[in-house]
Amino acid sequence: MAFLNKLGSLMRQSISQKSQVPVVSMLNSIRCMSSSKLFIGGLPWSTDDQTLRDAFSGYGEVTEARVIMDRETGRSRGFGFVSFDSTESASEAVSAMDGQELGGRNVRVTFAEERSRPPRSYNDDYQGSRGFDN
Repeated sequence: MAFLNKLGSLMRQSISQKSQVPVVSMLNSIRCMSSSKLFIGGLPWSTDDQTLRDAFSGYGEVTEARVIMDRETGRSRGFGFVSFDSTESASEAVSAMDGQELGGRNVRVTFAEERSRPPRSYNDDYQGSRGFDN
């Protein structure tokens, strides 16, 4: 219901002001309203996927909990992601856990934002590797 109210409000605003609300900002608002994936920063190095799941399972059904690991060393990078089955559970977890202590460290909990990357081409990786000036 909150999602539909937000969408309706954005559309009314764009019509009443006779100006274009940027499509990007409208889509970002919709994405944030429907997101149930959280970013967890400041994790202790000893935290694993199961510990992260256990810490957040009290706020709703956790569908995925993942600590991001360094490819070279295999150690935690100090952050992870938790996904819930509902946005209400995710919102409750953000309110309750942001700034709280987990394993001796205060964690930062926010809604995850999708990273945008520019498209890469084959030449981006190999340009200049042959020693030629192009």
